[in-house]
Parts: sequence; C-alpha cells; structure tokens
Amino acid sequence: MTVMTARDPRPTGERTQFRDIVVQRKEEIGLGYERLAARCIDPESGAQTVKSSWLHRLTTGENVEPPKPEMLRGMEAGLGVPLAVLQDAASAQFFGAQKIFSESAEARAFLEDADRLTPAQRAAIRALMKSLTEGQ
Repeated sequence: MTVMTARDPRPTGERTQFRDIVVQRKEEIGLGYERLAARCIDPESGAQTVKSSWLHRLTTGENVEPPKPEMLRGMEAGLGVPLAVLQDAASAQFFGAQKIFSESAEARAFLEDADRLTPAQRAAIRALMKSLTEGQ
C-alpha cells in the first residue's frame, strides 16, 4: 500500500498576495464566481471589468494575465477592498514589488483608514495598539 501525500502544485516561493485577498473576500462575501464578477463594475466606465473565468483561474492558482487598472477599480467595488490595497497586492504578486513598511494587506488597510481619522482618533488607536502588543 502506498501512502499518497497532498502536494501544492505551486512552485516554492510563488507570490500569492493578490490571490489571497480575492480568495478571502470571496469566502467572506459568500458569492460564486459569476455573481462576484457581476459586482466588479468599474465606477469610471460603468462596465463589468472581470470575467468569472478569470476569477476562477486566479483563485485556483492557474496562470492569469495581471489585472489592468480598470479591473482593479471594478474589483474594489466587487470585493469591498480599497483600491490601494489591491494595487499593492497585484504589484507584489505579478511584478515582485515589495512594500518596505509591511507585507500585510491588512496593515495597509489600517493605514488607509487612518488617513480618515482625526489626530486625536489616531493617537487613541496608537495607544490601544501599543497596549495590546505590550508584553508579546
């Protein structure tokens, strides 16, 4: 009897930042590929910018063309993820770009939200984060 092990078909070290965001949000939203693609409407043109087949290939790790700017704008609407977060993740996955301050899309989202807070609110958030991480 032979023992079979599961093997990840992706090459070691493959970048998946963009795919990871799409997979996570697709699960959270609870939509299939067709319905998710239908939500990806570019606010500038009003056109659906992503096909369900492209989403499927992306999330299953198949080769896809990098998303174009209009696709990213549509995905911002469809996924509910800030455009800058999608741009950073796509740049990292498809072009090898690395952010100096953080690899985490979640950290980038915090920074995007922080820009909309008052100085007093930012100070309160910094104090809360410091208290949560002390002693770790």
